[in-house]
Amino acid sequence: MRRGLVIGKFMPLHQGHCALIRFAAVQCDELIVSMTYKHDDPIPGLTRFEWIKEEFKNEPAIRPEISVDDFDDESLPLSERIPLWLEFLSKRFPRISIIISSEAYGNELGKALAIPHFPFDPERKKVPVSGSLIRENPFRYWDFIAQPARSYFVKRICFYGPESTGKSTMAKHFADRYHTEFVPEVSRELISSNDFTVNDIIRIGKTQTERVIEKSRIANKLLFCDTDLITTEVYCRHYLGDIPPVLLELEHQITYDQYFLFDIDVPWVADGLRDLGNKRREMFELFKLELERRKIRYQIVKGNFADREKQIAEFVDRYFL
Repeated sequence: MRRGLVIGKFMPLHQGHCALIRFAAVQCDELIVSMTYKHDDPIPGLTRFEWIKEEFKNEPAIRPEISVDDFDDESLPLSERIPLWLEFLSKRFPRISIIISSEAYGNELGKALAIPHFPFDPERKKVPVSGSLIRENPFRYWDFIAQPARSYFVKRICFYGPESTGKSTMAKHFADRYHTEFVPEVSRELISSNDFTVNDIIRIGKTQTERVIEKSRIANKLLFCDTDLITTEVYCRHYLGDIPPVLLELEHQITYDQYFLFDIDVPWVADGLRDLGNKRREMFELFKLELERRKIRYQIVKGNFADREKQIAEFVDRYFL
């Protein structure tokens, strides 16, 4: 069996890596993709490894492997690093037939291992990008990021605050404006009145979290979310008197890059679930307090639809795009 080897950090996995790996897979019967990581890497190693497994999950000849990089010293010249890599590879992958890379070290490492080195696009003309360029400005190089890795860079924006302040309408509007996805408030799909149980509220929390994760995978740079788990907790405490621990656990699964707290200076519109029209100011202050208690950055948006749209768009364009 001809066994090939590709090594890298894949920080993040991008189209250049994918092209290299698929080129390499054609050259051998089995391809080992060896991903190394350090504990202080800017992107966690296990996160990157999951991207690789997801990208090549339907290509059985490609075998991702992960190892801690506790052997290399990047401050050394290449000639002194090659023996370190040789010792690692000889123990970790002893039966390698060829090595495939786009880097200068590939040829020297092949010589040290006494196996052929197949170079792939060393001048990076086919896919002109690098991991460092993407980390510096992921949105500029968005199309180069491998699909499984994109959710890591998505900016999640939460439209937050009491009922009947226009959050749902605004979330859909901004998703359309920026050609991306939005996450609606799932409680309206799961309950039809405020006569709900703690099991109902847990189901709402779990489903809301799942939707955010799902939409993050396909979002185009930005993801607009109508509500969050803090909101679920606020209403759970109001209607049921307590918050089940699972909601607090779910809250910590999702982080948002920006909160917009919607003011109550718009008319209140009743529907089947809204029943706090006489407590709007009280609820607004409660929502604000929950953010401040967590030291979460937020911006209050107020005024009519056009005013709010302008405030949000100016922030998004200035800080995210």
